[in-house]
Amino acid sequence: MHYCRRCTYPVIAVNLSMNDEGVCSGCIVHDEKDHLAWESREKEFQELLYAYRNKDGSNYDCIIPVGGGKDSHFQVWYIKEKLGLNPLLVTYYTHNYTPIAEENLRNMSRAFGVDHYVFTPGLETIRKMNLAGFKKTGDMNWHFHCGAWTVPMQVAVKFNIPILIYGEHGFMDLAGQYNFEDRPEFTTRERKENLLRGYDWDDFVGNEGLTEKDLLWAKYPTDEEIERVGMRVLFMGIYVYWDGNKNAEHMQKYGFKLNSKPYERTYRLGSNVDDIHENGIKDWLKFAKFGYGRCTDHASKDIRLGIMTREKGIELVKQYDHVIPRESLEYFLSMTGMGEEEFFRIADTFRDPRVWWIENGEWWKDNLWGEPSSYGKVQLPKEKWDKYVRS
Repeated sequence: MHYCRRCTYPVIAVNLSMNDEGVCSGCIVHDEKDHLAWESREKEFQELLYAYRNKDGSNYDCIIPVGGGKDSHFQVWYIKEKLGLNPLLVTYYTHNYTPIAEENLRNMSRAFGVDHYVFTPGLETIRKMNLAGFKKTGDMNWHFHCGAWTVPMQVAVKFNIPILIYGEHGFMDLAGQYNFEDRPEFTTRERKENLLRGYDWDDFVGNEGLTEKDLLWAKYPTDEEIERVGMRVLFMGIYVYWDGNKNAEHMQKYGFKLNSKPYERTYRLGSNVDDIHENGIKDWLKFAKFGYGRCTDHASKDIRLGIMTREKGIELVKQYDHVIPRESLEYFLSMTGMGEEEFFRIADTFRDPRVWWIENGEWWKDNLWGEPSSYGKVQLPKEKWDKYVRS
């Protein structure tokens, strides 16, 4: 495991690269933010959106896909209040919302006076997708990523709304996949290869009894439909300086609520509050696969923003990244009927052998603080051990 000398990311994280000084591509691209003409970029963003604005008031001006978190609130505030546009909010509802998340989700429409389209898939379908996603990809929230990057596009086609506005470009923000001069926009290829891990809806037909009819919400529009509408998908973070901490602080004035209690796997209270698994067992699976988790994400962001030292980040990663989130795990097990032993046995099959090895029936990995550490009993069937044992 090789770690960035500036933040807390391992090089295996989100396809990072390192320069000769041992600084990761995410930190390098983040440094660009200090030298960009943000006022000019905001003006460019405004002119772009105004060019697509509905001229006679007969339709919405744009779509904002929202989950209900701090960044969703900020996007709606900026588009509605600052730019004076009339957006349609679109949400793919996961059935995994906490009480605070439910309040935040419903607050946006009330706070900003906008229409909100919430698509709710059948609970039995999501129960099956939780199981199928976990078994096939090691992520019970695969359906969440698919819905969030499909349903808004379906609505755009249905209502002939050409512009969709997401917040940050995740792979650029975390990993430096592009630089700011690239001005990346969303593509169909990026949806499948990056966001959906190479899978699509038809890969799940037949899994856990799922049928094509169950997955109509997961079908991405055709090229012909996209061309007819002239659809473009933009990322606000390319044009507007993005700081999740400040977004959370600002949006509390408009009714956004932080999580009411500390999370088991991270120190932040205002990030990823819209789904019980995002800071929970879904994130623990990232740790089980790649050796890092949500606290690494948050600490790396805060180090780059200059509000945390790397030493403090390492301390927090050591405290949080390995913790098994019992509340989220028990919710998943109760929804799916899976037993805990079976869960950890399946989770073990997704361990990346570049990160993990087995000694005396326990999982080990190299750590950010310079020493190998053990992380619990191996649940993997004995016949599969040879794949992981370090030579």
